Amino acid sequence: MALPTLRIIGFILGIFLITLAIGMAVPMLTLLAFERADDLQAFIWASAITGGCGVALVAPGRPANAKLRPRDMYFLTTASWLVVCCFAALPMMLSQHISYTDAFFETMSGITTTGSTILTGLDHASPALLIWRSLLHWLGGIGFIGMAVAILPLLRVGGMRLFQTESSDWSEKVMPRSHMVAKYILGIYVAFTLLGFLAFWWAGMTPFEAINHSMSMISTGGFSTSDSSLANWSQPAVHWVAVLFMILGSLPFTLYVAFLRGHRKALLRDQQVRGFLGFLLATWLVFGTWLWFNSDHDWLDAFRIVAVNVTSVVTTTGVALGDYTLWGSFSILLFFYLTFIGGCSGSTAGGLKIFRFQVAYVMLKANMQQMIHPRAVIKQQYNNHAIDDDIVRSLITFSFFFTITIGVIALGLALIGLDWVTALTGAATAVCNVGPGLGPIIGPVGNFSPLPDAAKWLLSLGMLLGRLEIITVLVVLTPAFWRH
Repeated sequence: MALPTLRIIGFILGIFLITLAIGMAVPMLTLLAFERADDLQAFIWASAITGGCGVALVAPGRPANAKLRPRDMYFLTTASWLVVCCFAALPMMLSQHISYTDAFFETMSGITTTGSTILTGLDHASPALLIWRSLLHWLGGIGFIGMAVAILPLLRVGGMRLFQTESSDWSEKVMPRSHMVAKYILGIYVAFTLLGFLAFWWAGMTPFEAINHSMSMISTGGFSTSDSSLANWSQPAVHWVAVLFMILGSLPFTLYVAFLRGHRKALLRDQQVRGFLGFLLATWLVFGTWLWFNSDHDWLDAFRIVAVNVTSVVTTTGVALGDYTLWGSFSILLFFYLTFIGGCSGSTAGGLKIFRFQVAYVMLKANMQQMIHPRAVIKQQYNNHAIDDDIVRSLITFSFFFTITIGVIALGLALIGLDWVTALTGAATAVCNVGPGLGPIIGPVGNFSPLPDAAKWLLSLGMLLGRLEIITVLVVLTPAFWRH
């Protein structure tokens, strides 16, 4: 990689670190508001170190004629998430006096909006720590939206190319310039966060709890201010507000832009959105009725409990309303399957994404019709887009490496010494960015702190791979990438 290219990448990374250092002022101001100073020194030191390194990278200036090629964007994307995570772990290590492994795991979980945690005693934790965890979620969520909309389509990764043009060609009118899209998306993201804050506050949370959960829900992250997650609040209104904002965070943000630009039916006409919402509603109804028959809950309570937990897993948020692994083997297996679904492309959610299942169905249906009518010309379309060979190749490649990645990480965890349930579900929840796994250790009421350090580093890698859609990271690791 040429020196000017490395300089411009370093310049961009420096800007990210300076932004991160400024972001550390939020926990400091929170401590001042609560009239506490227990973690203030830790955040001051972390901010100074992060800001100093950022200034050192920015100081040489941006090369005048250097341009980033598409292949350079692979490296920048991977490096930016890794570097930010390395420095964002400093406040946790300094304030909680935990190992850097634990701090890095917690930070990677936060910034990839996974939600797995090694911390306990959150109900009495420092407000600076709680707001920092939620802020990592929030920054990671908006960072992934920007990457999914602006970078991944150029690299032929992700699914946004399927949603860039519609029958009403709203994309050409909505997105004349990339910086305009970024401003709209950021404005929508901030507006949803503020609405979530007000809604949670109205539903019964304190203002501090409300802002934390608003950032966590809209980013589909899952960190809470309580060890018992949403079960700490008995008000049904809190649970339904959480469901609403988990869904809002899981829909394509470019469609919100289209809505604001006058295309009021963009959301309702989108095949991915209809499929996602339809799948959620059908699962709520069927699973809620099943729980009603097999528990002491009345139907409305069973429906609400199922709606929260199913939405949490499908949208890869990871909050929990009770221990759903106690509902029986059917429930355990269903939640394991739901782990892989994910939200919509161009949202904050992880997982395989719902559009890949829809495209696979279209392809399966076309192949079956071709077997029945061998000479027929079968037209394959999704969202008013022709499914060409490029899209098929991208879908198959991603799905294959997605599955292989989970399998390899699960084998690695088993080799370290974890039982097969913890190894398999831990690998799946890391790569899908869901949060809780299954089993007595990392289940919905469990914690990742008992795992050995090697397992935490392996799971951290899985979170990064899943958040960056795997191929973006794997291509950087190939020898061909580093050859001129």
